[in-house]
Amino acid sequence: MTGGADRVPIVRIGVLAVAPLATAVAVFLLFAGHNRPGGGFAAGLVLGAVVALRTVAGLPRLVSATTLLGVGGAFVGLVALAPVLWGDTALDQVVASVDLPVLGTVKSGTALLFDIGVLAIVVGLVTAVIDGLDLGQLAEGADELTTGGDGPDPTGEVRS
Repeated sequence: MTGGADRVPIVRIGVLAVAPLATAVAVFLLFAGHNRPGGGFAAGLVLGAVVALRTVAGLPRLVSATTLLGVGGAFVGLVALAPVLWGDTALDQVVASVDLPVLGTVKSGTALLFDIGVLAIVVGLVTAVIDGLDLGQLAEGADELTTGGDGPDPTGEVRS
């Protein structure tokens, strides 16, 4: 994709440097969300910010909004309705624990799967908003600012 980020490599490098850190924070928020503030929604907002930064920097998008919304909705629906198949109430949580040598007892439940679905839905919605607002055009607009576009340049001459 050609855009302003091609002419200003520091933006692209900055986004590429920050994205792994933000992804690690999102993973932490996802897993810590049951005992501390966080969860699928907060993690989805952080990953949505990564998607927005990548779009403005002119970097390619990894997954489409439709795919994220579909997978997230299927995950949430499956986790919400699966307990009904076993005679429990909807959204009933099943918790499993495993004893690991270094970590000790690790507990996880179906709420984590629900949060993963919520994360996918939130990132999908952020991606859809970016597509709807055509924020990819910001990178192209930055290209016009760096090349001058059609209009007067600082010397007063009109470019064609």
